[in-house]
Amino acid sequence: MSQEILKLVEKDSLREEPLKFEIGDNVNVHTRILEGQKERIQIFSGVIIASSGGGTRETFTVRRIVAGEGVERTFPVHSPKVAKLEIVRHGVVRRAKLFYLRDRTGKATRLAERRAKNE
Repeated sequence: MSQEILKLVEKDSLREEPLKFEIGDNVNVHTRILEGQKERIQIFSGVIIASSGGGTRETFTVRRIVAGEGVERTFPVHSPKVAKLEIVRHGVVRRAKLFYLRDRTGKATRLAERRAKNE
């Protein structure tokens, strides 16, 4: 009974068109930033290393390297602050979580590109 009530309450907060991504994708996440009265879009680009949760609590984690340091940011999938998700390229992965990328630096952090199947 309580699960049904939760689903009804969460239904209004869900995104009409959910973000389509997979683990290992290189993405540009366009986020809305409020600065005083003005709103602007800021882009965070990197590799999706994890996805977790479900419903309104679903999140994904993006990792990138800035000035030699790894920076990770977790975004809620259904948040209105996430304006757009652009997929730059698809990576070949065999895991659900890519936490092993945290230990790597330089070219070792690159994933091979997944090509589309010829039909």
